[in-house]
Amino acid sequence: MFLAPFRRLTPLQRRTFAACFFGWTLDAFDFFILTWCLDSVASTFHVSGVTVTDSLFWTLCMRPVGALLFGALAERFGRKRILMLNIACFTVFELSSAFAPSFGVFLLTRALFGIGMGGEWGVGAALAFETLPKEGRGFFSGLLQEGYSTGNLLAGAIYGITYALIFPHIHGAAYLTNWRALFVLGTLPSLGVLWLLSGCAESPAWLATRNAVKEEASEAAPVFRQILTYLPNFLLLTFMMTAFMSFSHGTQDLYPTFLKHDLHLTKTTATWVNTAGGFGAILGGICFGHLSERFGRRHAIVCAALLAIPMIPLWAWSHTAALLAVGGFLMQFMVQGAWGVIPVHLNELSPTPVRAIFPGLAYQLGNLTTSYNGHIQTALAAGLFAGHLAPVLGWTVLLIAIAVALLTGFGREAKGADMSSV
Repeated sequence: MFLAPFRRLTPLQRRTFAACFFGWTLDAFDFFILTWCLDSVASTFHVSGVTVTDSLFWTLCMRPVGALLFGALAERFGRKRILMLNIACFTVFELSSAFAPSFGVFLLTRALFGIGMGGEWGVGAALAFETLPKEGRGFFSGLLQEGYSTGNLLAGAIYGITYALIFPHIHGAAYLTNWRALFVLGTLPSLGVLWLLSGCAESPAWLATRNAVKEEASEAAPVFRQILTYLPNFLLLTFMMTAFMSFSHGTQDLYPTFLKHDLHLTKTTATWVNTAGGFGAILGGICFGHLSERFGRRHAIVCAALLAIPMIPLWAWSHTAALLAVGGFLMQFMVQGAWGVIPVHLNELSPTPVRAIFPGLAYQLGNLTTSYNGHIQTALAAGLFAGHLAPVLGWTVLLIAIAVALLTGFGREAKGADMSSV
């Protein structure tokens, strides 16, 4: 049953989807490996735990720049070539982070990485959904979005394996051990993704209307003017993505720190607890993405968001690793279940002339408005709860789950919209 949607695809459609999925996975891996290494980075550069979260802030707040830049290029020059350029860019910036000699330079490289990271989702999603058939979009949306959770899962697994089995046996060459080595490791799979993309075809929708695109480009119509044409819709999507970003990053970014420092789990145990959440995220995204084909995009999102609330006690206040793993699985099943519908929902709601820009920019502006969340959560825990993150994490889920349900439930839906042209 799981493979049935893939059997309906042509070999070229399968390759294109795989390239977009693994591109998003690599993007997420490069981001989340830092969340596991925040304490090591702080120690290396002699900064506080609150200060080191600025590196997350600069990555998140620069992502809209990448969405606008690479989205505009994709509208004019095609999805495939620009996606390849995008992946090459964020790979270079991730590699440069590994060799940063100071915290200031590290922040600069993370900001540049944010530009590269910001372009991948919008361009990749446009290429995928303009290539895939209309049938089964919800399933492929859930699977595509969970490339993000797969990247998070891999980051935690690689972190746990290297710190448990490899780093203890390495002596000398300290510059390329610990967190720096993980950053270098994260760039290597990009070669495989670029190889996959090289064998993909350009978006059929973009090719079918490229002459019209060229004519519009020759008239030099500013991108901002096109966005202003659809401003009410764009603002609604941006507000919705602000809530979604708080839902995702509010439950993921500081959870490894919570496991290691609040609950005093070993790095290996924390890794496997977080891994359970990663598996829950992947299954939740696929499950609710598939359900959205039957019950609608909004209903699937609202259901998943509200079901996250009963999971809070098990997720944040359990006292054993086994219960924490169960809580993490269930929490991320619901959080990423809601997220699994987002790629198709945003692309269906986006106007056809700006499909490569519109959903990606709304998505990344949501990142911008929530880019200081990690800093705020850390500061609130330090100031109000004696350094304990559990109350902050719990309140985050409660409030944001309600916001996600309200913004989505009262919004629009365009299930089954025509995406055969741009």
